[in-house]
Amino acid sequence: MKQIIALGGGGFSMEPENPLLDQYILRQSRKNNPKICFLPTASGDADGYVERFYQSFKQHACIPSHLSLFKPPSVDLKRFVLDQDVIYVGGGNTRNLMALWREWGLDHILQEAYEKGIVLAGISAEALCWFEEGATDSIPGKLTRISCLGLLKESHCPHYDGEENRRPSYHDLILHGLSEGYAADDGAGLHFIDGELAKIISSRHYAKGYKVSKNGGRIIEDVLPTDYLGS
Repeated sequence: MKQIIALGGGGFSMEPENPLLDQYILRQSRKNNPKICFLPTASGDADGYVERFYQSFKQHACIPSHLSLFKPPSVDLKRFVLDQDVIYVGGGNTRNLMALWREWGLDHILQEAYEKGIVLAGISAEALCWFEEGATDSIPGKLTRISCLGLLKESHCPHYDGEENRRPSYHDLILHGLSEGYAADDGAGLHFIDGELAKIISSRHYAKGYKVSKNGGRIIEDVLPTDYLGS
């Protein structure tokens, strides 16, 4: 079973007191004590970000590690990655992330991890790295189109309700050639199984997922059923 969980926002870096999304990701490994590896590439391996990951996940039943492309943990990145149960990609600059992954061959390694059944998760800007393309703020001041790994069809936009310009900018990009796709509010996660959207989960009562398409010159936005993970 091939799984990808794309978080529009939330998780340990945005909701440190609300572990619902992170716990959900760990459960999908079907392991009692899963190995979870954090990829902080998009943030330039920011020390504070890595430390927050360890501080958060040491509270869960798992074995946390991280992969730095500036200080690689092993000469054999493929072996290191394929030994994990969950890969969790942190937010930041998607354009820089894609360039580094391709230079190091990590794009192909992650494709193998996906085919092997390792759970792939990404938050914020790096939720879109799994799709064919997406709307990125890698260039300051505007959202632009970016090509990504293509493990999932269509496009993606995170932070749909969290940033004022996200929704209208995503609509405009689709009207001008970006493929139709999926958007997620902060606190919402899109769970894909074998390439198809299987479930939308949330850590916030009102967080939603959306299918965004176009009909001629008009945007069609469908709100999708979402399961709140809280009590």
